[in-house]
Amino acid sequence: MASDQPASGEDSLIARYFRPIATDPGAFNLDDDAAALRPDGNDVVVTVDAIVEGVHFLSDDPPDTIAHKALRVNLSDLAAKGATPAGFVLTLALRKDDEDWLKPFAAALGEDAMAFGCPLLGGDTVSTPGPLMISVTAFGRVPPGKMVHRSGARPGDRVMVTGTIGDAALGLAVLRGGKVHAATDAAAREALVGRYRVPQPRVTLAEIVRNHASAAMDVSDGLAGDLAKLCRVSGVSAVIEMEHVPLSAAARDLVSRGIVGREMLVAGGDDYEILCTIPDEGVASFEAAAQFVGVAVRSIGTVVDGRFAPKFIDGQGGEIALERLSYSHF
Repeated sequence: MASDQPASGEDSLIARYFRPIATDPGAFNLDDDAAALRPDGNDVVVTVDAIVEGVHFLSDDPPDTIAHKALRVNLSDLAAKGATPAGFVLTLALRKDDEDWLKPFAAALGEDAMAFGCPLLGGDTVSTPGPLMISVTAFGRVPPGKMVHRSGARPGDRVMVTGTIGDAALGLAVLRGGKVHAATDAAAREALVGRYRVPQPRVTLAEIVRNHASAAMDVSDGLAGDLAKLCRVSGVSAVIEMEHVPLSAAARDLVSRGIVGREMLVAGGDDYEILCTIPDEGVASFEAAAQFVGVAVRSIGTVVDGRFAPKFIDGQGGEIALERLSYSHF
């Protein structure tokens, strides 16, 4: 028999916005203290990312784009590890129970959960007097022992990256006004802001990365800094041809007019592309497989022996000094 006891404010919030999208049987209708992720013989890969108002999104960003970003930054991590999504748990720190914010947020989260095959399994809601914070812990699956690490790059491997680099940093610059906003037309501004607010995780590449890459990670803090992290763990270095770093039409236009430099683009965060190293003999197969699933990939350099920081060189072979490698929280 159903209880006549009134639900708490938190229980009511969960029932209204998140129970309808927690459709996986292992979520137990969000009525229990934990979820169950059914074993299927694969390894479970776990990743967590939090996004914070004023740091990862702006206070006036639409709630649906915030929901998309919160889940997708974690899906990007899973894809770079060669893992297919299995589910996620959500923690929300809210200032108030605001239907005008929560309703589109939950709807967008449900859309992505279905589109990417990553169901909501549970989570927690708390109140905060400070900025909004959304933390997602995502689970993925890989065949036993097949997760792709940062540590496998070897001299001679090609350094590859998906998509385009620097658009999200430019999108944030557009939102902040200033020279980038003034130098772009409405269509370019819309495209760049879209890249900042709504990442495109390369989920379709997960198996391809798993089958081809010697090392991989997603580009979240900036290409230059994230490459340095990968190389450091692998005990190698790299030489990157700056002109081969893929840029969107909007970014190329801004570079060509001297509004921004390529150095700023490779240090900007929030790209959520995949950075990986591929043994030279596997590059053609990797490119063909990526093309088949509709993801652009580009060879931008070579892994080399040594412990020095990766070098970025210009078209004449001269080294480009980077003032900053990536975004850093501290």
